[in-house]
Amino acid sequence: MDPVVATLLILALAIVAFVSNRIPLGIIAIGVSLALFFTGVLTLPQALAGFGDPTVLFIAALFVVSESLDATGVTAWAGQLVIGRAGTKRSRLLIVVGLLVAVLTALISVNGAVAALLPLVVVVAARAGIPTSKLLLPLAFSAHAGSMLLLTGTPVNIIVSELAADNGGRAFGFFEFALVGLPLLAGTLLILGLFSARLLPSRNGALMPTDLARHARLLRQQYSIDLDTGVLLGPVNGVTEVVVPPRSPLIGQVLCTGMATPSGDLVLLAARRGVEELKGADIVVQAGDALLLQGTWDDLARHTESADAKVMPVDAPAILRRAVPLGKHAPRALIVLGAMVLLLATGLVPPAVAAILAACALVLTRTVSVAQAYQSISWTTVVLVAGMIPLSTAFIQTGTADLVAGWLLTLIGDAGPRVALLALCVLTVVLGQLISNTATVLIVAPIALAIASTLDLSVLPFMMALTVAGAASFLTPIATPANLMVMDPGGYRFGDYWKLGLPLAVFFIVMAVFWVPLILPF
Repeated sequence: MDPVVATLLILALAIVAFVSNRIPLGIIAIGVSLALFFTGVLTLPQALAGFGDPTVLFIAALFVVSESLDATGVTAWAGQLVIGRAGTKRSRLLIVVGLLVAVLTALISVNGAVAALLPLVVVVAARAGIPTSKLLLPLAFSAHAGSMLLLTGTPVNIIVSELAADNGGRAFGFFEFALVGLPLLAGTLLILGLFSARLLPSRNGALMPTDLARHARLLRQQYSIDLDTGVLLGPVNGVTEVVVPPRSPLIGQVLCTGMATPSGDLVLLAARRGVEELKGADIVVQAGDALLLQGTWDDLARHTESADAKVMPVDAPAILRRAVPLGKHAPRALIVLGAMVLLLATGLVPPAVAAILAACALVLTRTVSVAQAYQSISWTTVVLVAGMIPLSTAFIQTGTADLVAGWLLTLIGDAGPRVALLALCVLTVVLGQLISNTATVLIVAPIALAIASTLDLSVLPFMMALTVAGAASFLTPIATPANLMVMDPGGYRFGDYWKLGLPLAVFFIVMAVFWVPLILPF
């Protein structure tokens, strides 16, 4: 089969598979790599080269850094500090939430920032008497804009930076994205402020029990204890409510409140059986009894979440711990983050090396465990990027990108580079509503590079514009995991997204076509 035909056929099948949403993304990406090998388009080393690409390692390491900020309570602290001072006025909350999630996104990715702040925003909305639907979609959309503030905002930023450096341009600076990202964020917040009240529904979705003060109050009421919230759920120590499951070795044992476990790590604060509170020195444990245990967060997690645990936690200590502001290891996480940003900003080492050093430092300092580090990595994202990189290689190597670029240039005639940029951005935005924006940019980027080469133009504005267009994933809930994350808590329906997303998508396209060439000339 002709390599160009094979490449286009593989691309078409991949898009169909992505849109169908029936095949895991990682399987599709791996299938693309293998198909390029079996059709003879690429050699085996070329087809699997994405799995050793520095970009992929950079992205994987950033997930570990993101986990450290979330797990140590840095994110919870920042959220409570800022949102706690915003009051209850919707317009003010909208701006504060947007700015906060944008800054977090720039450091820990769109999905990580939205996941970290989602529970907090739900609680704030409930306290302020505002429907969650009025705040959660702006939360996700502001995160997309925030991804353009720094190099670390999204995998797409890293990909286009590497592509620009490898194709006659240069890598983008760590803060260079802010030249586009700051006005993009300002415009996004303005559009959200003007239109979100009218274009978003008034609904409440499923509330999530992550309000620490409320959780502590419920425990005090149900177990008749008088400890302060800071003692119950503090940076180092906490409490966990557990249930004794059937066939637990604890059944039949005699306990009393105030006693320590055999290991001495945990203390039994109180116990309940159904609606009855168990008191006294002789509590014979039965299946279904609820126990309130106190200890360090590490000990609570070890004794309640391990495979051989004798009890089942009602709320996992690891989840509760994330909601406690500035946990025990928060200073280490902040120091490592600062060191990584310094290395990225100064360019002393390649970006992948800076991120890997940071991830290793977090594990060595026990800020995150080895298990946490592995679990924090979104392997779907890693495999998706690694599997789709060879498709970009095939587009360039087989001349497919030049062919498609020629078709596009013939279609637009002599209209100029801005019209070519507009066509590329519209294509990116449309595809980005149906498949991953990372996959979209990897598909469109070779075409953009071919157009820039044909017209003898700089690749920099094309790559930066693709990043902006790739971030405009506003029209459907399936466009990004962040969009999907807010759907149930916000009570949204599929058709709610495009109403507010359309003006934002148009704004992003305008910024990509007109603003980007001003700061990065053709």
